[in-house]
Amino acid sequence: MRERFVKIASVLWFLLFANMLVAVMKIFIGSVVHSVSITADGFHSLSDATSNIVGLIGIKIAARPIDEKHPYGHRKFETLSGLFISVMLFYIALKTIYFGILRLVYPRPIIISMESVVVLLITIGINLVVAVYEYKKGLVLNSEVLISDAIHTRSDIFVSIGVLISILCIKLGVSPVIDAVSAVVIAAFIFHAAFEIFISASSVLVDKRVIDEHTLKQIVMSYSQVKEAHKIRSRGKKDDIFVDMHILTDPGMSIEESHTLMHNIEEKIKEDLNSNIQLIVHFEPFYT
Repeated sequence: MRERFVKIASVLWFLLFANMLVAVMKIFIGSVVHSVSITADGFHSLSDATSNIVGLIGIKIAARPIDEKHPYGHRKFETLSGLFISVMLFYIALKTIYFGILRLVYPRPIIISMESVVVLLITIGINLVVAVYEYKKGLVLNSEVLISDAIHTRSDIFVSIGVLISILCIKLGVSPVIDAVSAVVIAAFIFHAAFEIFISASSVLVDKRVIDEHTLKQIVMSYSQVKEAHKIRSRGKKDDIFVDMHILTDPGMSIEESHTLMHNIEEKIKEDLNSNIQLIVHFEPFYT
C-alpha cells in the first residue's frame, strides 16, 4: 500500500514541474501581447500546478496507517484532495468570467505574434502528453487524485485550443472582442471539469453505493448454506470498498462454519468483482 502512494507522489512531482513550465510560458506571452484569454489560460495552467501540490499533500496524509482515531485509515484524504481541486476550479472559472467581462467593458488592443502562436502549440503538446500519462497512471494505480487532476489538465487542452483559435481569428481581422468571448468559453470548460471532479469526489465522501445490490445478492445466494440475504450495502471507491449485509442461515450452524462461509463469500466477491473489497456479515437464524 505504501508503495502505491509513493508511485502516485512521483507522478505528481513530475506533473508539477511540467505544469509550472506551461503556466509561466502562457502568462508571460499573455502579458506581452495583452491577451486576457492567453493570460486566463496561463492561470488555468497554474491551477494545474496548484492542484498537483494539493494532491501531494492529500497523498501524504492518505498514506498514514490506521490509528486509534481513524480505524478505517486516512484514504479519504485522497478523495478530499480531489474535492478541493474542484472547488479551486470553480473559483478560477468565476475569476476568468470576471476578467472576460472586464475586457468587454475596457477593451485593449491585442498584439498577435508568431511567438505567441508557437508557445501555445508547444503548451498544447505538453498538456496532451501530461493528460494522457496522468490518466493512464491514475487507472493503473486506482488513484482518484490522479484521475481528477488528469480531467483538470484535459480541460486545459481544450481551453488552449480555444485561445489559439481566437488569436488566429483576430489575426484574420475579427474584432478583438472575440478574446473576451473566448475567456468566457474557457470558463465554461473549467466549470465542466470542476463539476466532473466534484461529482466523483462527493460520491465517495457521501458513501454512494459502489456495487449493485442485486449483483452481490446473486453471489451470496449461490451458496447452499445461505437461505436469504438482505440489508446489502456498499461504499468507498474502487481501491477501497466496504460491503456489509445480513445473511440468514440454518440456526444450527456453528460459529466456525459461519466464519468459514463468510470468508468463502468474501473471496468469491473479490474474485468476481473487485479484489479490494472488505466484507462484514451479520448472521441471522432462518426458520421455515
